[in-house]
Amino acid sequence: MQSLDRRTFVKNSGLAVGGLVLAPSLLAAKAHIDGSDAIKVGLIGCGGRGTGAAVQAMSTSQNVQLVAMADAFRDNVDNSYQQIKGELENNGIALDKLQVPEEHKFAGFDAYKKVIPLCDVVILATPPGFRPEHFEAAVKAGKHVFMEKPVAVDGPGVRRVLAAAQVAKEKKLNVVVGLQRHYQNQYLGWVELLQEGVIGDIVTSHVYWNGDGVWVRERKPGQTEMEYQMRNWYYFNWLCGDHITEQHIHNLDVSNWVKQAYPVKAQGMGGRQFRIGKDYGEIYDHHFVEFEYADGSRMFSQCRHIPNTQFSVTESFQGTSGFAPEPGVIKTRSGYVVLKHNTKNDPNPYQVEHDVLFEAIAKGEYRFADAENAAKSTLTSIMGRMATYSGLVIEWDAALNSEMDLMPEKLAWDANPKVLPGKDGLYPAAIPGFTKVL
Repeated sequence: MQSLDRRTFVKNSGLAVGGLVLAPSLLAAKAHIDGSDAIKVGLIGCGGRGTGAAVQAMSTSQNVQLVAMADAFRDNVDNSYQQIKGELENNGIALDKLQVPEEHKFAGFDAYKKVIPLCDVVILATPPGFRPEHFEAAVKAGKHVFMEKPVAVDGPGVRRVLAAAQVAKEKKLNVVVGLQRHYQNQYLGWVELLQEGVIGDIVTSHVYWNGDGVWVRERKPGQTEMEYQMRNWYYFNWLCGDHITEQHIHNLDVSNWVKQAYPVKAQGMGGRQFRIGKDYGEIYDHHFVEFEYADGSRMFSQCRHIPNTQFSVTESFQGTSGFAPEPGVIKTRSGYVVLKHNTKNDPNPYQVEHDVLFEAIAKGEYRFADAENAAKSTLTSIMGRMATYSGLVIEWDAALNSEMDLMPEKLAWDANPKVLPGKDGLYPAAIPGFTKVL
C-alpha cells in the first residue's frame, strides 16, 4: 500500500480516489479485445455483489459493454442477467451496453475459464475462496481486474494473490479491489490527516462490524453436500473465511491504512452463542481480537452476528495529542474539532471505484494496484480468525506461511468439501485449545 503515492495522486489529479500514478499501460486507449473502442467486461460470480458491480461498470461515462457471464449455478447467471437488464432500464442506461448472448453465459466450476478470453476487464465476485485461482488466471491472461474483497480465505490463497499482484504490476494491469473506503471522500481526507500526525502518534484503534447477520438458505431435497455448501457459502470457511474475513476486513483494513502497517501478531476469543443449529455451518457468530503492530500500538477488533444487539460498523483512533472518534471527525484532546466531514454531497464510493478504473483503462493509463494491500488486509482477518479459533497468539509470518489449505481436494458436484456434518446434522466448529489452525 503506497500511501504517499496515493496522496500525491489525489493532490495532482483532483480525484478523491486511491491509486498509483505509474507508467502508461501497454494497453493503449481504443486498443481493446476486438479493436473497437468498447471496453469489454466479463462477470465471474453472478450473486448480488457481482450483479451490482456489473451495473456500476456500465454506469460509468466510458464505453463499457458486458459481454460474458459465469457462475457455478446457471440460475444465478439467468437471474443476474435479468436484474442487470432491469437496473439499466430503470436508470436510463442504454441497453446496448448489455451484450451477453446465450453462448456467452457459462455455468460450472470451470466457467471462469470461458469468460476471461472474451473480455478486457474481469469482474471477480464469486465467494472469496475462489478469488486466488480466478485472479491468477485473469492476470496471466493480461486482463484488468475489479475484484471484491476479501481476496482469499487461507494462507496459501493469500500467497497466490500476492504473487499474482506482482505479475499484474509488471504487466501494468489495473487492479481495483472493493475495499471502497479507499475511494470514499469521508475517509480520504480523514486518513491523510491521521497519517500526517494530526493527533500525534496513534496508540490504539477500535474497529467494529457488529450487526444481525445475513441470509440463511435451507437445505433442499436432492442437494449434494457440495451444492448445499456452495448455496450457503457464507457459513463455510473454505468459501467465506468466516465473517471476520468476509465483512470485518473493511474495518481492519482502515486501521492498517491509517497505520501504514500490518499487525505482527494477534490474540483473541470468539464462539457461537446464537448461530448453533444445522443451518449455520462452521463459522463463529462473534470474535474479539487484539492485534499488535510492530511499534507496540494496538488495534481492538469486534465483529458480531447476533440479532437484537447493538449495531456498530465503524472505526476510531486514539493518539497522543487527539482522537478520531468516527470516520471524518478529528478532535484535539481539549475537544477542539479539527475536522468534521460533511457527507451530504459525497459520491457513492461503490460507483467511484468503477468510474476511476474504467477511465484509466479508456485512457490507456496504469493507476491502480490494490491487490497487495487487499491480500495483506485479508491476511490480517485470517490471522484474527486463527487466534479466536485456537485461543493462541498467532504471528503474521506463521499465518502467511501456513500450509493449511481449506479448499476441497476436488471441485465437482459429487465431491465432498473437507468439512462435513456429523450424524446429528451439525458441522464441527472450532474449539479453542484443541483446534489446529496452522
